[in-house]
Amino acid sequence: MFVALLRAVNVGGRRSVAMADLRDAASSLGFSDVCTVLQSGNLVFGAAGRSAPAIERALEAAIASRLGLEADCFVRTAREWAALVRDNPFRAEAGADPGHLVLMCLKAAPDAKTVRSLSAAIAGPERLRAAGRELYIVYPDGIGRSRLTGVLIERVLGTRGTARNWNTVLKLAAMAGTAPD
Repeated sequence: MFVALLRAVNVGGRRSVAMADLRDAASSLGFSDVCTVLQSGNLVFGAAGRSAPAIERALEAAIASRLGLEADCFVRTAREWAALVRDNPFRAEAGADPGHLVLMCLKAAPDAKTVRSLSAAIAGPERLRAAGRELYIVYPDGIGRSRLTGVLIERVLGTRGTARNWNTVLKLAAMAGTAPD
């Protein structure tokens, strides 16, 4: 099983994608058991014998050709998804307030120096930790008014990303069959 996240679809009434159309696009690639989770471009599916990078490229091309939309896709295997849930450095926050814990999947892993630069740029109470191609961020006052925006994160890290709150991360884990005990 794989988890795929689309970047910046169905946010604020822009870049609208019907989840049925997204499922059809994924199914057209030969993926099995394609399911969407919520309305923000989250997919769970099977794709035996394919690699995550190849799936990313194929999904991006299918979305462009079938839906007329340029959208970055971030694909993780079910095993990788289970590991990112298990390795969450903010366990207390995940339990107490999962809506204010965000996982950002990145196209490329930032180096330690770049992550330190991002941490230094935080002007509010937010905290973050990087682990490979994932960034965990706690927004204690909520993400809406935070100055730690996706644009700032991508600019400082030099890579694209897409974020989901911890509730969504866990829903995707359950759908992929990797929910924590």
